[in-house]
Amino acid sequence: MKQSTRVLKKKALASLKRMTTAFNSVDDDGRSSAVLLSLQHSFEMLLKAALVHNGVPVFDKSLGRSIGFEKCLQLARQEPKIKLTDAEAGTLRAIDALRDDEQHWFNIVSEQILFVHARAGVTLFDDLLKRVFGEHLADSLPLRVLPISTDPPEGLDILIDREFTQIQELFQPGRRARNEARARIRTLLAIEGHASEESLVSERDVDRVEKGILQGKPRGSVFPALEKIATEFSGEGPTLTVRFDKKGPPVKFAGGDSDAAAIREIDLQKKYHWSATELAKSLGLSKPRSLALRQHLGLDQDTSCLYVFEMGAQRHPRFSDNALKKMRDALKDLDMEVVWATHKPLGGGKVPRECPIEGCAQISAHQPV
Repeated sequence: MKQSTRVLKKKALASLKRMTTAFNSVDDDGRSSAVLLSLQHSFEMLLKAALVHNGVPVFDKSLGRSIGFEKCLQLARQEPKIKLTDAEAGTLRAIDALRDDEQHWFNIVSEQILFVHARAGVTLFDDLLKRVFGEHLADSLPLRVLPISTDPPEGLDILIDREFTQIQELFQPGRRARNEARARIRTLLAIEGHASEESLVSERDVDRVEKGILQGKPRGSVFPALEKIATEFSGEGPTLTVRFDKKGPPVKFAGGDSDAAAIREIDLQKKYHWSATELAKSLGLSKPRSLALRQHLGLDQDTSCLYVFEMGAQRHPRFSDNALKKMRDALKDLDMEVVWATHKPLGGGKVPRECPIEGCAQISAHQPV
């Protein structure tokens, strides 16, 4: 094992130990902040240890500094030896978003919501240790120090429903509790990271949710992504494991019929962060072959996969993680030689070949790489 990997893994374990100490502390002042800060840091160090262990660079060449949490998450999802799943990435996004408001502003995280995320973090930390390093968390962290709650664990849907009801009550006339209500809204928006790539909380999103609640809109209208999150518990006491998963297809908003209270602000540069060159490199394809595969799948016509940023007269096409996933999944079953033979560029205005593969999007071959 590389020396830097050992150091990073040791830092990850140290932060996880600090998290459990903070969680089980009898001092409530700053307890949530200490738990979330240490938990998020433990995963950033663990992801970097896993990436370095598998030969993935973790330094930004343009800045000369190590990458941040979000980039670690993206690289860990791409690296086949880490195999970070969508549900696992969602858990980490939610933890990061909860931490972000605790560190840079404030939110209110109920005891049960804090507990299920702390235990889910411990479960995921153990899963990643075993998957990447063949180690068990129990080898470094005795069960007696893990986060323990005196309340029996409840499903996230119950906890969210309870929080939403409390927020509605806080907005009642005469309560003068708007600050607390908005702090709890930030927490629920952060939890949407389990089911949505957009997890960091914007004040404009808090304003949108507040307006929707004051208009009497139901929970599903203002927090649609929360309807898609499920929790799975197994074991009990010190051996309890918690995992989050998504129920059903992802939430989509379409056309003029969308409820404005449900539309979350999206950072397009964060969502569409792959260049065509980076996309090809991550798949082990040349740029022309990557283009051929995109054409075969029709990704350049799929707005969930491609967005073109316009800066004056310049146009910069960028791709989302959804494009990477669709291409990676397709490569498992497709004969890339057939795709290339059909979709490789033709000169002289020739008519594109007919693709023999069923379901081909049959996009024009004359598109820029």
